[in-house]
Formats: sequence, C-alpha cells, structure tokens
Amino acid sequence: MKKEQNIWILLRFTMSFILLWAFFDKLFGLGFSTQPGKAWIDGVLPTTGFLQWGVHGPLAFFYNNISSSQIVAVLFMAGLFLIGLSLLLGIGVKIAGYSGALLMLLMWSALLPPKNNPFIDEHIVYALVFIGLTFVKPGHCCGLGKWWSKTKLVKKYTFLE
Repeated sequence: MKKEQNIWILLRFTMSFILLWAFFDKLFGLGFSTQPGKAWIDGVLPTTGFLQWGVHGPLAFFYNNISSSQIVAVLFMAGLFLIGLSLLLGIGVKIAGYSGALLMLLMWSALLPPKNNPFIDEHIVYALVFIGLTFVKPGHCCGLGKWWSKTKLVKKYTFLE
C-alpha cells in the first residue's frame, strides 16, 4: 500500500462516520443534532426542521416547499445510510462518491451564501473529498473493494465499482 493511500482510507472512514452518525442521530434522536423525541422513529421527518427554518438564500423558497415531503425525507435518509455504508465497506465507492458530492452540493445550495465565506463552506470541501474517493479506490485496501471489483456484476457494470 502506498503512503498516500493512507490519507484516502482515513478520509473514506471519516466521511462514512459523518454520514452514518447523522443517519442514526436523525433516526433515533441521540441528542446531538436531533433531540430525543424528535427522531424519525418518533414520527418526525428528519428534513422538515432544517428545510423549513434552517435554509436561507435564493433557493430557500424551493427548500421550504419540499420540507414536509415524505419522499425527500426517505431519499435523504437513504442517501446518508447507503453512502455511509458503502464507504465503510469499501464497495460501490464510485457511486457513493458521486452521490455524496451531489448530496453535499444540495446541502450547500440550501445555505447560500455560506455563513463564513461568500462561496465556500464545509459542504464544498466534503464534495471534493467525495469526488477524490471516486478516483483512488480506497476500498481496495481496508475494505471489500478488491473482492467487489472482481464480481461478475461489477465487471459487467463498472460504474458500480
């Protein structure tokens, strides 16, 4: 394993933890960004609060209008879980990388302009990390990526790598 691969492995696990933690906090109300009693299992949509009261900027009207959508909530939670799990296992990292970048760009667009900089915030940095993960195959080391890439399915549909 090359030394520079180590940073990508750490980034893969870090991004996985960020997304999976957000998923489980929103699902169960672990008391961090989601308070107990306000979790998805309590019947509260995980996207409503942020999309209704947390967004600002030119796209706020759009995000406010989709804030109570069950479909948006399911897509958001599925994205957090599946992207995080993919990164944790090291399989489907290419799709996870592009999907994660899209998720981050959508979250960035909900907060225009960013609070501390006229253009860039952590969502853009995360999006760049996600894109970087699609190129370096960090799931091949410390993950199931090498095995995954040898399956018939992935050989036939290489975008699944």
